[in-house]
Amino acid sequence: MSSEERYLLETTGIVAGYLPGVDILNGCSLHLEAGELVGIIGPNGAGKSTLIKALFGLIPVRAGEVHLRGEDITGLPAHELVQRGVGYVPQRGNVFPRLTVEEHLAMGVFLNPTAYAPRSAAILELFPHLQDRLRQRAGLLSGGERQMVAMARALMMEPSVLLLDEPSAGLAPTNQDEVFDRIQEINSAGVSIVMVEQNARRCLQVCDRGYVLDQGVEAHTGTGHELLNDARVVQLYLGSLATAE
Repeated sequence: MSSEERYLLETTGIVAGYLPGVDILNGCSLHLEAGELVGIIGPNGAGKSTLIKALFGLIPVRAGEVHLRGEDITGLPAHELVQRGVGYVPQRGNVFPRLTVEEHLAMGVFLNPTAYAPRSAAILELFPHLQDRLRQRAGLLSGGERQMVAMARALMMEPSVLLLDEPSAGLAPTNQDEVFDRIQEINSAGVSIVMVEQNARRCLQVCDRGYVLDQGVEAHTGTGHELLNDARVVQLYLGSLATAE
């Protein structure tokens, strides 16, 4: 069976960085199968967020390829990736403080405004807490609520792949739990997810498979359970990375 048939999303040998001649990713490869939740962990500076941005066309890829359903999508602009079914939720600045929740949902279908009514109804079933916040400005919401708004907006175009960059960053533990619960529900609803996460232990507890990035390459990979119980991963990474038991 070819990789085109096996993998929904695949990267091979990605080399990328923000400044000319300075590479953060040094030949990074991973794959995502349909229906999977894949977690990416690693020390600060390992290239986790850089990888997500490279997948979504936000930084130039100098070498390697990104394939979606076997099609080369390397370096395509973000709006084209959205049209092809890829959603992205950045770590910071992921909502517009002056816009209401309802306006954020409308932004999510700017490429297909007629989809607003059916998609917003489906999204509010997944995020019922937002139903009472539709007219509220995002800047007045809690950190956890803002993260829900950002994910809801990304889901409005009904993506098959959702890229999440540290969704629990800066949240209180109770809000982190809620975010992870919603991520699992999104995945159970049929959306395949690649998630970069600082809370390494919690990430490995919920993901199907995980990758440990170190110095811009995948240092370890396996199921979440395997990585949680891998002595090398525990010693080198989980001891300093895990923020929750």
